[in-house]
Amino acid sequence: MEETLPTPEEQPLPAPPSSFQKIFVGPDGIRAGWGIAIFLLVFAACALILNLVLRYLLHHTPPPKGTPPTIHTMLIGELAAVIFTAIATFVMSRIEKRKFTAYGLGGARRAPMFLIGLFWGFVFISLLVGGLHLTHNITFEPSHEALHAALRYGAAWGACFLLVGFFEEMFTRGYMLWALWRGVGFWWGALILAVAFALMHGKNPGESPVGLFSAGAVGLVLCLSIWYTRSLWWAIGFHAAWDWGQTFFYGASDSGLPTKGSFFIAHPQGNLWMSGGLTGPEGSLLVLPILLLIVLVIYATQHSTPVAD
Repeated sequence: MEETLPTPEEQPLPAPPSSFQKIFVGPDGIRAGWGIAIFLLVFAACALILNLVLRYLLHHTPPPKGTPPTIHTMLIGELAAVIFTAIATFVMSRIEKRKFTAYGLGGARRAPMFLIGLFWGFVFISLLVGGLHLTHNITFEPSHEALHAALRYGAAWGACFLLVGFFEEMFTRGYMLWALWRGVGFWWGALILAVAFALMHGKNPGESPVGLFSAGAVGLVLCLSIWYTRSLWWAIGFHAAWDWGQTFFYGASDSGLPTKGSFFIAHPQGNLWMSGGLTGPEGSLLVLPILLLIVLVIYATQHSTPVAD
């Protein structure tokens, strides 16, 4: 006797999600809060494992808190942070069944956007430092390094700040921004992460209220490029060039961290609110008009950019 298939009316309906499932899973997959919690836990677990290996297997004692980083320690620390962030992002991509590059690293125009970001990052830190010099809030002297030494330092700091750009953009405006975008909307998520980004800089020696505000504000401004392109590449390039120009080329403190090995050596002078003092150029109120100019440039150059794939 031939078996007949049940009609659609006779087919059993799928079981509704349980209350337990509703807590963890929403219409778009895992809820933003849980996703961010897992992301941070994976990152923290990686950092803890490395710390245990360094302390108990390699008998390495980390420098005291507040110690200015050297190029060597910064390269190692930032490379580890990039790797941990990549691992956490990969874990979340597997959980959410998305591509690893879905959180801002995809797109067909990655190289052009990165290079354009590099260009504008150096232009705008130069405008800020130039404004400080014209208003007599900063002076310069040669570093007295030989040319070959200066080139070596420039390449080393370039590698450091390229890693800084990747880490800080992927960590604060990569997976977590995409998760918050689903949960509370893009700009609320951007604001939350901008505040968190500013607080990350609060542990730096020499940081100031204006410096903390400008760190958060720069982070929020960089989200505008992500809004238009759905990509981190412009922001990564901008971030790396801004820090490289500030630290190596002009020899100024970066968010309260002093410099060793630079092309020029900068000396703040005069009113702390205008010079930035120990914080560096980011601690100056002159950063406010610079931020406005960055917004205008991002709008003028990216509002019609094709969205990243």
